[in-house]
This record gives sequence, C-alpha cells and structure tokens, in this order.
Amino acid sequence: MMLRPKKRAIVFDLDGTLVDSLPLVLRSIAHAIEPFAPARPTMEIFAHLGGPPRRFLGGLVGDERHVPAAMARMTEFHDANQHLILPFEGVRAALADLRARDVQLAIWTGRDRESGEILLRTHDLTALFATIVYGDDLPTHKPTPEGMREILRRLAVTAEETLFVGDADVDVVGGTGAGVETVLIRHTRKIDEAVRAQAWRMVTSPIEALELARAAAI
Repeated sequence: MMLRPKKRAIVFDLDGTLVDSLPLVLRSIAHAIEPFAPARPTMEIFAHLGGPPRRFLGGLVGDERHVPAAMARMTEFHDANQHLILPFEGVRAALADLRARDVQLAIWTGRDRESGEILLRTHDLTALFATIVYGDDLPTHKPTPEGMREILRRLAVTAEETLFVGDADVDVVGGTGAGVETVLIRHTRKIDEAVRAQAWRMVTSPIEALELARAAAI
C-alpha cells in the first residue's frame, strides 16, 4: 500500500475557515443590496461568494450600475462591525504548532487585501503565513485555480505536498483544479454531491479541519 506523502504546506481560506466572519459578511451583503433588489435568502447570497465583491454584487443587485453604491453600503456596514469578527477557537494555537514543525502556511482568500490585512493584524496572525493571495491580487478568482498555483510557485512546493482547507464549494473546485487535496468545512449546510465527490475530506467545523491538517503534516 502506497503511503500518502506528508504535507509540507497547508493553504487556508480565510472567512469561515480561520475567522468566524461569515455572519457579518452575509449581513453586509444583504445591507448592500437592500435598496436595489428584493431580499435574497442567505444561502443564495452565500452561493455568489468567491472573488472580490465588485465581481459578484452585480449578479445580486441585477444591474451593474448599482454596484458602486452597493459596494459603498457594504464597506460602511462591514467596517462599522468588523470588531465582531474573531478567529475560530483553537486556530492560533494550531497554526503556531504547524509553523513550529516547519510547515509552510498560506492563505488563498476572496477577501480584498486591505480588509484582510486589517483582520489578520488585529488578531496577530500575519506573521504565521509565508504568503497570501487576496481576492484583488490576480485577475482570476476562485474557482479558477490560478491563485493556488501562484501559492505553490511562491512556496516552491508541489500540489502533492500541499493541503487546502476551505469552507465553500469554490474552494473545493479551485483546490482540486490545481491538483491539491482539499478539506471542506461544511458547517451546517448541505453539500452538492458533485462537490462532495471532489473533496479529499469533509468535516463540520474548523477545529476538525485543523486536526486533519496537523495529522497530514506530521
């Protein structure tokens, strides 16, 4: 039986994976589109996430002309409530443990660089990561795998030596599209069978995903 190679690098999504920001993100988007479109169910909004807001807000408001105003509303609401975002329990200790084992850590997120850097600095997480690809760094976004390929290039590791952890369908599609085994945190939502089939493992919480990452890197 062939042994699975130990991982030299672990890549994480940010929102909903390392920090408990999804409720605020969804509330911010709902606030953003409120004047321009009928109220959308939470899971419909979630399904649009991936890449910077300028990319997906048009599909929610129904008219690209409203995107700048919706962006302003979203940013104002999010910034006023950003203090509510906290890392999931156990995240910092698990990341520090992986770094102590010389595992390279990275982030691939759809969040923009400015708000992402503020969030990581606020919780003293920045120094744990060797590199970060934000949603406004490249012309392509999840589920296109270019962001993951860029991280592999920067870290000088192969896809086989890398594990990706995320909480969205686009994470699974993007990670596996680059040949990287991907752990999906499903939280409480139902996952489409086509996505489930692509995930290397599926768990219900970030702490479970972190334990898998630690085991894969031992």
